[in-house]
Order: sequence, then structure tokens, then C-alpha cells
Amino acid sequence: MIRVAVFDAYGTLLDVHSAIARNAPRVGPAAEAVSKLWRQKQMEASWVLSATGAYEDFSVVTERALTFALLTHGIHDRAVQRDLLEAYRSLDPFTDSVPVLTTLRDRGMATAILSNGEPAMLAAGLASAGIGGLLDDVLSVHTLRRYKPHPTVYALVTARFDCQPHEVAFVSSNPWDAYGAARFGFNAFWVNRGRAPVEYWLDSLATTLPDLAALPAALSA
Repeated sequence: MIRVAVFDAYGTLLDVHSAIARNAPRVGPAAEAVSKLWRQKQMEASWVLSATGAYEDFSVVTERALTFALLTHGIHDRAVQRDLLEAYRSLDPFTDSVPVLTTLRDRGMATAILSNGEPAMLAAGLASAGIGGLLDDVLSVHTLRRYKPHPTVYALVTARFDCQPHEVAFVSSNPWDAYGAARFGFNAFWVNRGRAPVEYWLDSLATTLPDLAALPAALSA
């Protein structure tokens, strides 16, 4: 029986591309490409840090990734960079985030976030999105100084809720994150909003959802 629903934050509950979308005219024609590269380099940096046993908090990783993305596309405006970083602290929630969390809470299920974000960054984002009050806890890799998908990160959930991995539904839009959760023993749900091809063996390891709105029914199946 699933007792706890745990969500990734960035890209799953919060739209990581909304920071650029709000400032698209200032970024210019390369806005979409900058946003995609920003996200790519942010994730790559977290993997490299973990693989080498090093750590920098997610706000530093995010800033460095943005600098790389902007310079790659010839954008040198420091004011734009500053405003984009500030926008990242108040990302838009996906439209199905609050309804799904509310539904699960009404069912009596515990809800939490497990995120690469550092605590202050997460607190600001969740408050802005109106999500914080719908969660029993917000777990950050910052306490371990190691990023997902290292298995010790997922163990934060079982320790916090005094449960076994099979009692947890882990929900992420990041396929590598869903894979890490599945390998740890969680019931993994991959939110494939972009209808991307299946990777990381998720066709056999996870349940694929088209959006978050499909989660309550999937949990009842």
C-alpha cells in the first residue's frame, strides 16, 4: 500500500522554463534555446559534482549554468542575468500541481518534495507557487551534500516517513530521476509532458503519465 507521494520540484511541480518565458523579449530570439541549455547544464553540473564526490549548492549550480547558456548565445547583459536568477526563485507552478496535491491530501496520503534545490531556494519557490501548505515535508539534498540520483538521497524519504521503499510513490518529470527512484525500490511515476521517447528502461521500471493530473487515477489502479 502506498503511504507517501513524493515529488520532484523543479520541472515536475514548478515550470523551470517559466523564468525565461517571463523575460523572453529581453533575452531575444534565442530565449527558448537559452532556457533549454540552462536546464541541461544545470543537470549536468549536478551529476558531475556527485560523480566526483564534490558539492556546490543548487543556487550556485543554477547561476553558473545560466552564465554558460547566456554567453553561448552571445548575451552579456548582467541585468538580464540577475532578473532571470530572481525569476527562478518564483517559478510558475504547472496548472495541475495544486489540484493533484490537494486531491492526495484529501485522500489522507502524506505528500512531500525531494529536491536538488537548497532549502532557501525551495522555500521561496514553493511559497510563491502556493504549494508549501500542501506538503508534509520538503526534503533537500543539501543535508547530504550529494545530488540525485544517488541512492542515499532517496533514503531521506524512507528515514523521514519511517517507511519501506515500496510504500512510496515517487513522481518526477526527469527520466533519470524516475530511474534512480525505481532502482531504489520506489513506485516510480514518470511525468512525460513532452511525449519524449522512453529512456533509462522506464518502460519496465516506471509508470508513464502524460501529466500530473493523471496521477490520482494511476495511484488508485
